[in-house]
Amino acid sequence: MADLPAVDLETLTAIAQGAHFDPHAVLGPHLLDGPFAVVRALRPLADEVVVVTPDGEHPAEHEGAGVWAAVVPAAVPPEEKPSGSARRRSAPLRYDVPDYRIRARYGDLESTADDPYRFLPTLGEVDLHLVGEGRHEELWRVLGANPRRYPSVLGEVSGTSFAVWAPNARGVRLLGDHNHWSPTHPMRSLGSSGVWELFVPGVGAGTRYKYEILGADGVWRAKADPLAKGTEVPPSTASIVIESAYAWDDDEWLAARAARDPHSGPMSVYEVHLGSWRPGLSYRELAEQLTTYAVEQGFTHVEFMPVAEHPYGGSWGYQVTSYYAPTSRFGHPDDFRYLVDCLHGAGVGVILDWVPAHFPRDDFALARFDGTALYEHGDPTRGEHPDWGTYVFDFGRREVRNFLVANATYWFEEFHADALRVDAVASMLYLDYSREPGQWQPNVHGGRENLDAIAFLQETNATAYRRTPGVMMIAEESTAFPGVTTPTSFGGLGFGLKWNMGWMNDTLRYLAEDPMYRRYHHHEVTFSLVYAFSEQFVLPISHDEVVHGKGSLFGKMPGDHWQKLAGVRSFLAYQWTHPGKQLLFMGCEFAQDVEWAEGEGLRWDLLGNPGHAGVQQLVRDLNALYRRTPALWERDFEPAGFEWLDSDDADHNVLAYVRRSLSGDPVVVIVNFSGVPHEGYRVSLPDSPTGVWLEALNTDAVEYGGSGVGNMGWVHAQDVPWKGRGQSATLRVPPLGALVLVPEPGAK
Repeated sequence: MADLPAVDLETLTAIAQGAHFDPHAVLGPHLLDGPFAVVRALRPLADEVVVVTPDGEHPAEHEGAGVWAAVVPAAVPPEEKPSGSARRRSAPLRYDVPDYRIRARYGDLESTADDPYRFLPTLGEVDLHLVGEGRHEELWRVLGANPRRYPSVLGEVSGTSFAVWAPNARGVRLLGDHNHWSPTHPMRSLGSSGVWELFVPGVGAGTRYKYEILGADGVWRAKADPLAKGTEVPPSTASIVIESAYAWDDDEWLAARAARDPHSGPMSVYEVHLGSWRPGLSYRELAEQLTTYAVEQGFTHVEFMPVAEHPYGGSWGYQVTSYYAPTSRFGHPDDFRYLVDCLHGAGVGVILDWVPAHFPRDDFALARFDGTALYEHGDPTRGEHPDWGTYVFDFGRREVRNFLVANATYWFEEFHADALRVDAVASMLYLDYSREPGQWQPNVHGGRENLDAIAFLQETNATAYRRTPGVMMIAEESTAFPGVTTPTSFGGLGFGLKWNMGWMNDTLRYLAEDPMYRRYHHHEVTFSLVYAFSEQFVLPISHDEVVHGKGSLFGKMPGDHWQKLAGVRSFLAYQWTHPGKQLLFMGCEFAQDVEWAEGEGLRWDLLGNPGHAGVQQLVRDLNALYRRTPALWERDFEPAGFEWLDSDDADHNVLAYVRRSLSGDPVVVIVNFSGVPHEGYRVSLPDSPTGVWLEALNTDAVEYGGSGVGNMGWVHAQDVPWKGRGQSATLRVPPLGALVLVPEPGAK
């Protein structure tokens, strides 16, 4: 038997304390000269340690600091063993380390376990190169916690590999349920990549864990895994090992999605806050109830406010601490997959809000992760957000950029999301966002644009569209920054769609005026058409417009209860027929009368009121009309899809316009934002062979809670020139109402 090679106590102590960059250099198996190997195991406080190999049991000696060592026979690989009769060799035998397990006794308690330190790194050279270059597009497969299985002489080994990027750490150790949260699993540094790694046999799904990181300042910090795929239910903060067993059933949906341009089709989005839509529902309960409701209402997509894990529920998900973990408040990640799958099975797309602009300062998460400004920019003028009290990502650091780009890919590929709506893009684009003079530094060209953030957004969008055809990237961008929806190949940011915040602000400001005074603000409701085709727009009425003292959509309307409901109805018809896709926050579809609060459910009881139920019915009918009428969506992004019939009738508070399909089929819309009906109101009309127009929708219909002012279902055009057109008609235009006219079938 070979002698046990000595290791100095200082090294053993550093390893035991987790302060050594390469514990595998000492722990685990190491071949000696001849047919022997030394096995060292970290078993603090053990009374006896035995190394068990296929050849027998080998007592270990305590070397110091909880490290035990034993010399064991090396293994002869099968190809080295003589077959048949013994044969002569021209070279010495080659030996391998043997398979083994560690048995340790603590008083009367005894346990046998596999050894984490006998396994090779789970990241290969290519992985480490891509991580170092910031180009690993499947980062979640190599970092974080990933269950794995390996064959072994003593039986198959199942366990979990852990890997974390902490380049400035002096040491990292793994804590968790598997080691009773004791510092007995130091991790190894994989060279200059900044990645620390350890495979731990026996650790499976459901195990809670954290990384304990020794910073350059000598302080240990317990941190959740930045790439954790699951977490404890807040306020608990541990990460959880996740192994998905979900079998998707949406292959047909994904194939159809990849074959079409998602931006050119109908898109009517229902925005949902999971916790307050119907409080108390799990992902799986939402899968049944929300899917049914979205289909009944006719929405093409559901948009979820951020589902990534966040410690404070009152942030609505916009203060993310675990970017790769769906919030555990409503179930397992596979339960969230089931929710997406059910929506797809019902023909409803899924949009997720995504928050790469900033992250919270919680000590257990990304903030000062390895004791330094790592994920956040180190310069406070670029790394701290003055409005939200959060940190701003260092978009110029390639590993940080990789973390976020791969995260976008992750939601598309692992959870089959159809779109990401990127939050607070404007805060990323400008170095002086919410900063006074002297509080920011210009870029290298002397400008205010954040060049790193721009490059990051371009890379994210280009990667998403390249890897997952048929998905959408949507920008919540509140300024006139040029080229938001221009492809990156032409120098744009590369988003597919952009929220039209100007339309939203102007329209809501106009509607807040008493109808008596709206004539003085008419330009506010028509101004959006000046720039409607400068980007590919979504028209949003989101959660931000019905919270924090802004009141409900119903409450924004002047007048009595009936007038408020009528105002909501006319506005919704205007939104659905204006160029651009549309988004409506939950509760607005039945004119909830109080502003939204995340701690309370929607006022579903209002549906017992015929007026509110009528608004809900109108949204159903609007969606049905919208989806079957290509003129309302085919040419959302081109001027040829829209014509004014009358944009100047401020005295009557009336808008009249035409939408056209690719084949030229027209739809005429007349919206009366005044509080009185207009009898005998003349409107010019596009030429029509028969001159007959059907009243496809009237928001003042009795079934919607209206007064019933209308045109008996049809309108006859007359050869009376009006407003530069050869045909016109006189109509009854309802108060606070909208009419949608379509040509009689067969007419062009």
